[in-house]
Amino acid sequence: MLILTWILIVFAAGAALGLLLLLFSLVRVFQNAPTLNSKQFQPGQLPSKVETLKKTELTVVVPAYNEATNIKVCLSSILTSDPPCNNWRVLLVDDGSTDETVQVASDVASVLKLEEGRFTIFNAGPRPLAQRWVGKNWACSRAMELVSSTWVLFVDADVELHPATLKRALNQAIEEEADLLSLVPRINCSCSAEWMVQPIMACLLAVGFPIKAANDPAESTAFAAGPFMLFRRSTYEEIGGHRALADVVIEDLALARGVKGGGFRLRYLLGLDALQLRMYDNFPALWEGWSKNWFLGLDSSIVKAIGASALVFWMFTGPWLVLFLIIVSLLWIPFYGAQLVAFTFSVIGVLLQFILRLWTRQKFEVPLTNWWLMSAGGILIGLLGPTSVWRTLTGRDWTWKGRSLA
Repeated sequence: MLILTWILIVFAAGAALGLLLLLFSLVRVFQNAPTLNSKQFQPGQLPSKVETLKKTELTVVVPAYNEATNIKVCLSSILTSDPPCNNWRVLLVDDGSTDETVQVASDVASVLKLEEGRFTIFNAGPRPLAQRWVGKNWACSRAMELVSSTWVLFVDADVELHPATLKRALNQAIEEEADLLSLVPRINCSCSAEWMVQPIMACLLAVGFPIKAANDPAESTAFAAGPFMLFRRSTYEEIGGHRALADVVIEDLALARGVKGGGFRLRYLLGLDALQLRMYDNFPALWEGWSKNWFLGLDSSIVKAIGASALVFWMFTGPWLVLFLIIVSLLWIPFYGAQLVAFTFSVIGVLLQFILRLWTRQKFEVPLTNWWLMSAGGILIGLLGPTSVWRTLTGRDWTWKGRSLA
């Protein structure tokens, strides 16, 4: 029994140390992290920039496939935005939806009584059988056949924008001479499965793709958030756009690498007050979404994918597991010193998880709601690694919204 207790001590201490390192890494990564400017150009202050903004053009592209539950909120927020420039329009590209996505979108436009040319619904048509197309790449590529504006913004259908977001983003892209400006959204958790997993994933992505390094031209790190990607159209076309990535599942990362690798300017900014993202409605959708990306996001390495998921299980489920085992053992074994050590480290691990959520509330505006569910999130992510490896390598059940990615 003493040997088992010492194993629990090492397990709990390791989890606590891992959580402490994660917290320190997050604080370091986000210290003075670049954010979307709250200011807008004021006449008389930056006249050349104001004039540029007046002359520029923007097309907002919203690719959609079976987004009937999200499209009303998304389109309403975009179409009622503060005008980002004089010449701007919104293009919804339906990617073969079988639900009421198009009807809901049409109803939104009718209610808002938009001026002619402001909003268009475009059918992407069937995907070519001779080429493998995955995700939203086909819809985005088809949309670009209708785009001639100076700037093009891709917005996912599960995003809601603040009224000033378009103007702020376009202003900053012009001011900083960006070729791609992407915003980190505030994540809204709408179900128990999201409360288990999403806060953990937000931390992992922040550490895995440091925001300051992504914005440093001298660093090779490149990252962008797919829900909001504002391109200078000429740059987008020069790197090949979505058409060059027809069979690429994580296309936002590939586009960011294309921009930075081509010597263009990438701006990856915190936009927590500018847009919010509601990713998954239920557990099956969450499991499908993260299992399609986990293995690929870790460089298609089996060791990294399974190792990372095991590490998450260790850090987030480990302290709770040790705490449970120690409490249960007290039912038939007298309390002794080694148990106290294991108990202490497990409590420290649980407290560090709470502190981590306090930090994410302050930085990412993720509330403390159900913070303890991260203990179950560790189990889910622990299973996610092997599942993602299996699905990606075999093609079995490797889908997105029911469409095969194989």
